[in-house]
Amino acid sequence: MMVPRLRLALALSTLAAAAALGTAFASEWWGGLVPCALCLVERWPYRVAIGLGLLGLVLPRPLARLAGWLLVLAVLAGAAAALVHVGVERGAWPSPLPECAAPRFSGGSIAERLAHMPARPSKACEDPTYLIPGLPVSMAAMNLIFALAVSAGLATFLWRSRRSDP
Repeated sequence: MMVPRLRLALALSTLAAAAALGTAFASEWWGGLVPCALCLVERWPYRVAIGLGLLGLVLPRPLARLAGWLLVLAVLAGAAAALVHVGVERGAWPSPLPECAAPRFSGGSIAERLAHMPARPSKACEDPTYLIPGLPVSMAAMNLIFALAVSAGLATFLWRSRRSDP
């Protein structure tokens, strides 16, 4: 039995979203990298894309196509978040998230200040994280490129196959 091309495209897009999310988690768990608040925001569109892709695999063809277009929009939202992050890293604009700023402690005893410290270390959003040594492309920039490629690939497929896919 031949797998319809729409199902294959949805499966590949779902795997691409899972690979992006898996790379982020692996770099954190095994690479020891600490994500900033914007990094954590960039992961949510991939979670949505995985859900939409899996849903599209079981829906009838017209609804599966709709799920594919929603997947494209979800990944484009991830690209937009990555673009904001790259702009923050490059100093083009300040971060829109208050969590990106360093904590400010004023007054109180040392014990009170220590009690208000976060449980996990945090990283400033302005500091780029490089996954590949020697390659001057931050993880946010790689995410931007990857999200644009995945969304463009799936959108191109969906547009071209709007009448011909079985």
